[in-house]
Amino acid sequence: MASQVAAARLPRRGLRIGQQRALWAYLFLAVPLLFFAAIRVLPAVSSLYISVHEWNIISPNRPYVGLANFHTLAADPRFARAAVNTVRYVLVGIPAQMILGLGLALLLQRIVKLRGLFRALYFMPFITPIVAASWVWQWMYSQHLGPLNKILQAVGLPAQGFLRDPGQALYAVAAMVVWQYLGFQVVIFLAGLEAIPRVYYEAAEVDGATGWRLFWRITLPLLNPTLVFSIVYGTIVYLQLFTQVLNMTFQDQGGPLANTLTLVLYVYQLGFQRFKMGEAAAATAILFVVILTITLLQMKLLSKPVEY
Repeated sequence: MASQVAAARLPRRGLRIGQQRALWAYLFLAVPLLFFAAIRVLPAVSSLYISVHEWNIISPNRPYVGLANFHTLAADPRFARAAVNTVRYVLVGIPAQMILGLGLALLLQRIVKLRGLFRALYFMPFITPIVAASWVWQWMYSQHLGPLNKILQAVGLPAQGFLRDPGQALYAVAAMVVWQYLGFQVVIFLAGLEAIPRVYYEAAEVDGATGWRLFWRITLPLLNPTLVFSIVYGTIVYLQLFTQVLNMTFQDQGGPLANTLTLVLYVYQLGFQRFKMGEAAAATAILFVVILTITLLQMKLLSKPVEY
């Protein structure tokens, strides 16, 4: 008995159970963090390093040039065109995506029969390979073989240039991107709508609120977190447009007259077609700062509490 009491008074060696669990948790968390650092952080740091050097991929020499690459971009009219086009994609695509996504989600919430089928149909474009979808849309926009122009001619309207018309090309590409990501937005809005407690609507209906008043006073304010996520996510998607533009304007990348050119496609052309990796890395750094700034501003402005 005395030996047991003495043993209990001795300090325990090693880690306690709670400390062991915490240690294992940190070890398991370290694995995805290291993976994230390897595929995200290190390439970003490397790109920032290259942005202040001159490098043409082939030569191993990378002379330091300071901010010369950034000055070259500022004087390049194609960079300015790409930046303006990217902003136009955001201004055109985000409102259309939000309005259509929320509208379809409200309609799908009301139906009972075949609800799962309609949700799957709207979500299918999101899981369709981007390259395949882009080429199908390019065929649909074809001036002589595309079904869209045949429909227009059948109702007595003239054929449109779509991807070959400098005034229509950007909107034609934006329409394809809206179609592609619409199903994702519908699913997100449906999740947000179904998370709103029914008791709020019942209380408002007792007070005489109906129709649009319910939507503006209850649905829209309580959907604020969903709206913030959808707008931020959609903005990042449009700021990084590349595959759709590259494949839909394959014969004239970014055309016609650079009216569909985006910043990411501009970076691709600089780095892998003109072999100016320093300037391409500088453009990437600018794009990163722009995306980060816009995302932080959106989260700060849109996440404000809503007054009821």
